[in-house]
Amino acid sequence: MKKFAVAAALLTAVVATPALAADGGEARVEVRGGYIWGNGLDEATAGIAAGYDFDLGDKAFAGAEVAGDKVLQNGANVQFSAGGRVGAKVGTAGKLYATGGYTFSDIDDPYIGAGYQHKFGSNVYGKIEYRHQFIGNFGDFDTVAAGVGFAF
Repeated sequence: MKKFAVAAALLTAVVATPALAADGGEARVEVRGGYIWGNGLDEATAGIAAGYDFDLGDKAFAGAEVAGDKVLQNGANVQFSAGGRVGAKVGTAGKLYATGGYTFSDIDDPYIGAGYQHKFGSNVYGKIEYRHQFIGNFGDFDTVAAGVGFAF
């Protein structure tokens, strides 16, 4: 129950924050697909995510994200996650970042990762991200995903 309360609080923060943000922050939504491996599992994934990034000056940003991802195999449930990211702005269109958070559903454990996001025009972006998920009583998993999104 505690995990769901934390996830609900993070989701509320992501949804409510755009109204409170200073100029330069942006909300985002995306679809993504990728590949997960570890502990005998080698499968494709697909998912959606929503988040908000806060500008920390001209060179840095921090953000929050909620997501739902599905391992594309029979019997796998959607895995939800809530987390944050912090990083550096690269030029006028790029963001290089570290991410971390917590997943819950079939697997309830933390993750860390890194990624790069790049805008194509004023609102559309593409990104690639790596995550390592620490599974307490099971083997760890690694995921690489690519996504396309819309920032506003």
